[in-house]
Order: sequence, then C-alpha cells, then structure tokens
Amino acid sequence: MELPLGFIGWFFTLISAGALLLAAALIVILWNAGDLQRRYLGYSIWNDLVLAAIWVLGLAGGIGVLRLEPWGRYLTELFCWALTVLVLLSAASRLHALRQPNPDAPPANWLGAIAGATLVLIPILAICAVTIVTLRSPEAMKAFS
Repeated sequence: MELPLGFIGWFFTLISAGALLLAAALIVILWNAGDLQRRYLGYSIWNDLVLAAIWVLGLAGGIGVLRLEPWGRYLTELFCWALTVLVLLSAASRLHALRQPNPDAPPANWLGAIAGATLVLIPILAICAVTIVTLRSPEAMKAFS
C-alpha cells in the first residue's frame, strides 16, 4: 500500500507544525505558572530542544515532500525512523515504570497500559511504515528526481 505524496507532505507538515505550536504553548504556560514549573523547564531543556529539533525535521521534510525536493524525501524518512524509535522507547519506559510500583500503591492496570500503548503505537508505526515504503518506491523516486 502506498500513500499519495501530497498526503504525506501535508500530513507531516501539519502534524509537525501542530506539535511545535503545542510545545511552545506548553512552555509558555509552564513559564507563567510559577517557580517550580520554571525549574522543571530548566531541568528538561535538553530533552525539549532535541524533541523540537525532531519536530522541525518533520516539518522541513513535509515541506520538502510538498515541493518535491529530493532532500524532503530523506528528511521525512529520517523523521519517521526517529519517531518510530521515540514512540517505542516511550511505550517501553512507561510499561517498565509499571513493573516497579510503589509498595503502597494499588496493583498496576497492565491491561489498560498495554491497550493504551497499542492504541498509540499501532497508528504511528503504520503511518511511518507506509510513508517509508512510499518514499522508497520507484514512482516516488521518479517524482523527486
């Protein structure tokens, strides 16, 4: 199954722009919330900068695919690989955190945790896989040359 290049370009451009806008809004909200929240921003600055760089990569790749620039294909594929790794690591770390609960805490809801992780993982992995397959297809290669 392949996706139209226009869909890929618009999808990754809009999703990345939305993620960057949401991140900027959250940073402003945390900055205005108080000292504890501002200190948290200071502690997580490197994580935030790396995530922003990844979303900028997705935005640039989406724009490049829309304009049929050869570099757009590579940036979008790189973004998909980075997003795949981040989503898998995030799901694994959340499930690992359930394995070591506080002794006083109620038992972990593994069914809900696995269902929630699957609900997020499957669509992201599917769109990234189909995007990579599409961008590597002979038709896409011809369109970008």
